[in-house]
This record gives sequence, structure tokens and C-alpha cells, in this order.
Amino acid sequence: MAKAINSKPETAVIVIPTYNEAENIGRMIEYLCTKTFPSLDKKWQMKILVVDGNSPDGTGKVVEKMAKKYKDVSLKEIQKLLDSKIHEYRLTGLLVLVEKYKEDKELVYNFYIKNFRNINNWDLVDLTAPKIMGDFLKDKKKDILYSLAISDDLWERRISIIVTFAVIKDNDFKDALKISKILLNDKHDLIHKAVGWMLREIGKRDKEVETEFLDKHYRIMPRTMLRYSIEKFNPREKEFYMKK
Repeated sequence: MAKAINSKPETAVIVIPTYNEAENIGRMIEYLCTKTFPSLDKKWQMKILVVDGNSPDGTGKVVEKMAKKYKDVSLKEIQKLLDSKIHEYRLTGLLVLVEKYKEDKELVYNFYIKNFRNINNWDLVDLTAPKIMGDFLKDKKKDILYSLAISDDLWERRISIIVTFAVIKDNDFKDALKISKILLNDKHDLIHKAVGWMLREIGKRDKEVETEFLDKHYRIMPRTMLRYSIEKFNPREKEFYMKK
């Protein structure tokens, strides 16, 4: 008697290019997931990849919301997305990973830090590092951030400071200030912007803490870093710090 062969389902990916489709993309994803895919042969495991061209109408936000709803993707499948050379594939994988983090924080954190090589653009860092690494490390030692801050890799250095946004929101500025000091002499504009941004966020919550840091370091801070950090200051204050 012949034995039944249990074959694994094959994966098919529907790629949807979008630009200013905020009104339609949600309905399309909903229809595909609830109507079209369930009617197909079970041998197919269907996935959707939305490739958005930086739509100004909020298309990306709609897609992010739908990713939360349909997040049942294995880490193996996410790894395939992260290993892709296509930026939008990696972004999609990381956004789904943010949602999966809520289900198993330690597992996803360890998966995330093993994929630093694939988190290699400013938006990939900014949209995910605080939500995964930042949240996980809130009540833990943050030695990894100090190692990343002196890395030769640009994106690891950006991760080191952007992760601190998670604790800045809780009025914990210690690590952000220490890492900002480490990065004061960094040569890359994207690090200058990131540090300036985090200092500005500190200032929103405690301006005295930010100005104390600036008073010690503004003379050696890169101009972009300084401009970003004092963006919310009044004209007189801006003039004072920019005259170095």
C-alpha cells in the first residue's frame, strides 16, 4: 500500500508596487487575505510584499497597520526577506518582526541582533531598533550599545544611539548622554543627525539636562549635530550655541 507523501507548501509572493494608495491598499490586502488566498490550492503559502515609493499620503502607515493584523510569518521566512538585496524586502521583514516581538521578546531580540548586517539603512534602524532592542534592554545592562558605538560599521553606530530613544521616553537619559559623548567625533553625517535628534528629545523632557551637555561640548560638536539638537531653542539661544 502506497504511503501518502506530506509535501510542504510552496511559497508564492504577491508584489504590489504602490504610490499614494492609502485609500485602496488596505482593502486590497484585506481582500487578498480573506477572500483570494483561502480559495487557492493549499499547496501554496501566500505572502504579500508591498513596495512603496515613499508615498506622502500615508500609504506606508496603512501597510504597517495591515502587517500588524497579518503577522503570522515564520522567522525563517523573515530571514529570507532580511537577506534580500532589495531594501523594501528588508523593511517589510523588519516591520513584521516588530509585531512578532510582542509575542516572544527574547527570541525576536536575539534574532534581531544576529541580523545587524541586514539592518543597513537609516529607516531600517529608526523604525525598529527602539521598538525591539530599546524595549528589551530597558531593565537590563546595555553593554552591547557601547560596543556598537565604537563599531567600524556606520549602521551599528547609529543603532547604538537610536536604541536609547526607548528609555529617553521614560526620562532615563544616562546612556543616551554617554553614547552621545562617544559619538561626538564621528565623521558621518547620519551619526551627527541621530545624536542631535536624541539630544533634542532629551531637551523636550528636560531642557536643563540637554543644555548642561551642550555647554560642555558645543564647541567641538559637528555643526549638523548641534543644529539638530537645538532645533527647538529660541532664536537667541540658537545664536549663542552656533557662535563657536
